[in-house]
Amino acid sequence: MKVSINDFVNKRVFFVGIGGCSMSGLAKMMKWLGYEVAGSDRTANHKTDHLKEEGVEIFIGHNGENVKGASLLIYSAAISEENPERQYAFLNNIPQLERCDLIGQLMKRFKESVAISGTHGKTTTTSMMAEVFVMCGEDPSIHIGGELDFIGGSTRLGNGDAFICEACEFNRSFLRFFPTVSVILNIDEDHLDCYKDIDDIENTFYEFASLVPQTGLTVGCGDDKRVRNVLEKLTCKTRTYGLEPFNELRAENITYDEDGCAFYTATLFGHPLCEVELSVPGEHNVLNSLAVIAVASFFDLPMHRVSEALNAYKGAHRRFELTSITEGAYVYQDYAHNPTETLNAMKVARVKAKKKLYAVLQPHTYSRTKALFNGFTECFDDADVILVTEICAAREKDPGDINSGMLVDAMRKKGLNAFLTPTFDDAERFLREHWEAGDVVVTLGCGDIDLLNEQIARNGDTKK
Repeated sequence: MKVSINDFVNKRVFFVGIGGCSMSGLAKMMKWLGYEVAGSDRTANHKTDHLKEEGVEIFIGHNGENVKGASLLIYSAAISEENPERQYAFLNNIPQLERCDLIGQLMKRFKESVAISGTHGKTTTTSMMAEVFVMCGEDPSIHIGGELDFIGGSTRLGNGDAFICEACEFNRSFLRFFPTVSVILNIDEDHLDCYKDIDDIENTFYEFASLVPQTGLTVGCGDDKRVRNVLEKLTCKTRTYGLEPFNELRAENITYDEDGCAFYTATLFGHPLCEVELSVPGEHNVLNSLAVIAVASFFDLPMHRVSEALNAYKGAHRRFELTSITEGAYVYQDYAHNPTETLNAMKVARVKAKKKLYAVLQPHTYSRTKALFNGFTECFDDADVILVTEICAAREKDPGDINSGMLVDAMRKKGLNAFLTPTFDDAERFLREHWEAGDVVVTLGCGDIDLLNEQIARNGDTKK
C-alpha cells in the first residue's frame, strides 16, 4: 500500500527512534508542517529533550502501547520488523513509512532538491551548502544527518524553492529520492552488509544520479575514478571538481595555515571564480567546499558571498569538534567510521597535535568491522597510541566471529601502539593515566562514542 504523508496532516504521526539526528529533525519538520508528532527512543538525549520542549510527546523505551492513537508510523532502515512498536502497527493496521520515503515525499514539495551523496563527507558538505545558501540570501529548507548551530539543529523550514539534504546510500535509501541536483563526493567500500561489493556500490550511485532530470545537474569529484565512471554514463548535465588538472572546477594555489585550514583560488575551466579561505582543516574539506561551489555556481549565487560563507563555516557537531580541554589535553570527536574517513581525521589531528596523538576508535557494527578489517589496521599511522573500545552493535547481533580484541592484535602486528579498552570508563582511565598537557585525543565512530567525550568533559580536571 502506497502511503502519502498528505493524507495525515493534523493527525498523529509516531517516529520510532526519534532521538537520532535525522529522525529528530524530520519530526520537528513534520510538526512545523502541521502534523501531531510523537515518538520513542531507547534513551533520552538532548534532542529528545528539545522535542519535548517543542510539544512532542516522547516515550523512553520501545513498547507497542506507545503507538496507540497514531495514524502513521515512521521508522528508519535500522529499525527491524521485530521492533515492538512496528509489530503493534502491523497488528493494528497502522500504515508505516520508512524514513527515506518520508524525505523523498518532502523533496517533491520543492521546485529544486539538492541531494548530497557519497560514502563520507555528506554531513559536512550539506552543512556547508546550507550555510552558503542562507548567507547568499536564499531561503532553503534543509535536512542534515547531524547538527549545525547555524540552523539551530538538523533541520530548517524555509519559504524558498530549494530543499537541501543528505542522500544516504545505506540500504539503497537514496533511490527513493527525487533530486533535481545531485552531488557525489566519493565512492568507497562501506555498508557491505547490504552491498555485494564495490562495483555494486558504484552501480547504485549511478542509479541514484540517474534520477536527476535532463534539466538538472550532477556534480562529482573527478579525482575519484568511480565517480568519474558514473558521470560519464549520465545524460544530464555534469560538472567535475577536484585537485587534478583534468577537472572542470579546481582548487589552485593551495596553501595551509598552522591549523591545517586551506586558502585557495577556485577556478572554472581555468578562469578564477573566487578566493576561498576555509576555517575547517584538511584537504578533504577543500574537496567538500569545491562541491559546494559547483552547486552554488549552477544556482548563480554571487561568488563573493559564497566565499564569505565558506570562510564563516566552522563545522557541524561531531565533525572534528573540540569537546573539551581536560588536564591540558585537547579532546576532539569525529564521526569517522570507515578507513578513509579515519585516515582524513588522523591527518587533521596530526597537524593539531604538537605532542602525542591518542586515537580512540569505537568500531561500528560487526559487519563493517569484518568487511573493512584490513583498512582499519592501515589508517592509524599518524597516531602515537590507539585505543579500541567494544564494537557498537547498532542494528546488528553479535555473530561471534569478530571482536575488538582481534582488531587490536592485527594493529599490533603492524607495529601500531594499540590497546583494548572495552568500556568508556576503561578508555578514560587509560587516557588520564597517560596523557600530558598539549596532547591531542580524538574519538572516532558514528555510534555513541560521543558519550566518552561528554564523560571526560563532565569529569573535568579530576585525577582518577
